Amino acid sequence: MPEYKSPGVYIEEVDRGTKPIEAAGTSMTAFVGITAEASIKRIDPATGQRVVAQTVLNKPTLVTSWTQFVGIFGDFIPSAYLPDAVYGYFANGGGPCYVVSLRALKEGGGVPAPASAMVPAKTRGHSFRVVAKAAGTSGLTVTIKAGEGDAFSVTVGDEAKADLVMKKGEPNYIGDATFATVDITEVGTATAIPAEGVYPLAGGGIPPLTADDFIGNAADRTGMAGLEAIEEVRLLVAPDVMAGYDGSDAAKERVKMIQGAMIAHCELLKYRFTVLDTPPGLSAQQAQDWRLAVNFDTSFAALYYPWIKVADLSGGGSTSKLVPPSGHMAGIYNRTDAERGVHKAPANEVVRGAIDLEIRLSKGEQDTLNPIGVNCIRTFPGRGIRVWGGRTLSSDGSWRYINVRRLFIMAEASLDVGLQWVVFEPNDRMLWARVRRDVSSFLRTIWLGGALFGSTPDEAFYVKCDDEINPPEIRDLGQLIIEVGMAPVKPAEFVIFRISQWAGANAEA
Repeated sequence: MPEYKSPGVYIEEVDRGTKPIEAAGTSMTAFVGITAEASIKRIDPATGQRVVAQTVLNKPTLVTSWTQFVGIFGDFIPSAYLPDAVYGYFANGGGPCYVVSLRALKEGGGVPAPASAMVPAKTRGHSFRVVAKAAGTSGLTVTIKAGEGDAFSVTVGDEAKADLVMKKGEPNYIGDATFATVDITEVGTATAIPAEGVYPLAGGGIPPLTADDFIGNAADRTGMAGLEAIEEVRLLVAPDVMAGYDGSDAAKERVKMIQGAMIAHCELLKYRFTVLDTPPGLSAQQAQDWRLAVNFDTSFAALYYPWIKVADLSGGGSTSKLVPPSGHMAGIYNRTDAERGVHKAPANEVVRGAIDLEIRLSKGEQDTLNPIGVNCIRTFPGRGIRVWGGRTLSSDGSWRYINVRRLFIMAEASLDVGLQWVVFEPNDRMLWARVRRDVSSFLRTIWLGGALFGSTPDEAFYVKCDDEINPPEIRDLGQLIIEVGMAPVKPAEFVIFRISQWAGANAEA
């Protein structure tokens, strides 16, 4: 208490009002993957040339525009997807974001690896792998045709070999066959007769990043672990999980491990959500099989299918390329948050920059994918290419929708920051009343924004902080328990009209 020793007027500031709880941001995105460069440049006054002033390889770096991204991380590159993802992010309404470059190709990152193709067996599993002898993308295709009995022919480019067999020790054993441009590896058993078809060699370029590359180290602030200290990150995107994907069992296991680590990262930090991609080249049935194979069950992730076709600005010679949709989706999340709010599902939105899809899905195909949490991107006549799904990967119906999980992330993060002043305050009824007042004011603002269901605040939320949940034994432990309930709005996913014939107002009953 202040002391008053001489007559006069004394002014005291007394804190009696509400302590506003500010809504936490929902849109800050972190991208992890491969770039062309990873350094901040400056102009050398002596030469007038741009020189490296600071390297940012494997360090989270804030980027606020595409121009700034190019200045630090370089332009598009043929063998990676992160630049296309960031470009699509900004094109679809994305705001500031963090970029973690795990590998900078033009600065000596990565040694080119040969392209390859895994030839499937006629029944199940694989038959053998065809690997280009030269590094990089070869553009070659492998054609398999059945012959007499269990024999088959293999054609690679202009070179063909007939009457090959899978049985080791036979004169025409496939493992002994030699080609000028490719090698035959990972040969299966005698029963793994190859399936007829044409298989392009793919995945050439740099070796794919490993799970350890993506996970990184928290102490060194590398990889995803380096993002732990940046609390404002809300969305996690890693399109280059698919860089170098060749469809092999090893590649599938690598993708599953990395995406599992991304989910674990978001669940551990509580206030993050990750956007995942399916592998390329999947039919609707294969996408369903992939979802069931990875078997993720979490409300902190959403999965999108199929890949989207965009303009190829990498200078690789083609006019278009297929890219994972996660970067564009993160931009749509940002756009929806800004225009409508985090409570609006990021669905029924146009994918800006997409000129086509890898596969055009039918309603029947989506009927098999939507219930298992695969969010489809579809094209509609006169309405463009749109996101046509808004579900998480959770089996819990309470957390089925993306907007519900992200609304709770926002509310929980806001309360976490906005109530820090309560720590070490006297744990009495006066404090409880102040907490109820501040939290109720915050939730009322959310309700007025349309995020909560109910005609009145009493229907939309409640805040409980009293003797019932804070008995003496709880207070003796130094704990203060506040119970909050919210009724989130959920998307009208299925719009049903019930139409019947009506005889008219004057018809007899």
